[in-house]
Amino acid sequence: MPTEAHDLRHHGDAEVRDDGSALVDLAVNVRADTPPAWLRERIAGSLGSLAAYPDGRAARAAVAARHGLPTDRVLLTAGAAEAFVLLARALKVRRPVVVHPQFTEPEAALRDAGHTVDRVLLREEDGFRLDPRAVPEDADLVVIGNPTNPTSVLHPAGSVAELARPGRTLVVDEAFMDAVPGEREALAGRTDVPGLVVLRSLTKTWGLAGLRIGYVLAAPETVADLERAQPLWPVSTPALAAAEACVSSQALAEAAHAAHRIAADRAHLVAGLAGFAPTGLRVVEPAEGPFVLVRLPGAAVVRRRLRDLGYAVRRGDTFPGLGEEWLRLAVRDRATVNGFLRALERALTPTAR
Repeated sequence: MPTEAHDLRHHGDAEVRDDGSALVDLAVNVRADTPPAWLRERIAGSLGSLAAYPDGRAARAAVAARHGLPTDRVLLTAGAAEAFVLLARALKVRRPVVVHPQFTEPEAALRDAGHTVDRVLLREEDGFRLDPRAVPEDADLVVIGNPTNPTSVLHPAGSVAELARPGRTLVVDEAFMDAVPGEREALAGRTDVPGLVVLRSLTKTWGLAGLRIGYVLAAPETVADLERAQPLWPVSTPALAAAEACVSSQALAEAAHAAHRIAADRAHLVAGLAGFAPTGLRVVEPAEGPFVLVRLPGAAVVRRRLRDLGYAVRRGDTFPGLGEEWLRLAVRDRATVNGFLRALERALTPTAR
């Protein structure tokens, strides 16, 4: 299990900061047309309560009801990223294992907390699909994303659940599950999988990355351990208002509609990318998240040319298990995708520029 150095703290937002702020953004996995007006109004309406300390009881109860769970199985967090830090600091583990390629913050948080982290690297030739047998039996903490960032692979819920063992904490990052139509293969709400911890984010689908809101679903004793590691009032009043709003029946219906639209837009992107197969471009399929992973000879050069043409994409070499020939592309509306595909053609044939 190699643990060669990667820039685990590099994320897609780095592509659109500073000199990248004017670029068309295909680097960040946040839905582009969000937050909707009704959600902005709900958040704005909470500002009159800022003098009072945050009270998370109503939002916690709303999240619990959304998943059919008691409130003691829910912990609200300042985004899913905070949950990774809490898990790393609060849980007493001997052999944590992270299944890669995936979001790098879980490993970074574990290493920052002093843990030695082993990696299980899923293979391109297997379509980056999970083989539960690849995870060491003595691992007492296993972290996996589903659907996985950046591969866009949706692992069967049964395969992920096979990773559960007595004495093992199984952390499943479902930050993008609400972008999957029907949330098929979700484990959120399950109480029959021992040691299961599911993380959800409300920042991706609802465009709330700047507000920081997510939550943990786990056994009451795990939630209590994580809550003790949190500072007082960790989630702001506006974020609590957003959490309650985003699990309402109206919001769930809107998210379900958005998931089908994302699937259609993703199919359009994948079909367009297929036209570049003669250049050696390959898409990891089937893609199920709001992004796709592509392998392309000379991807680092192509990425720089795309920036010159006004488009930002996510480099892939900071993900363990991938190299500099990989790029991640966020799914956008058809007009944006069509513009990107024209830019990609120019980037691949620079003499035509």
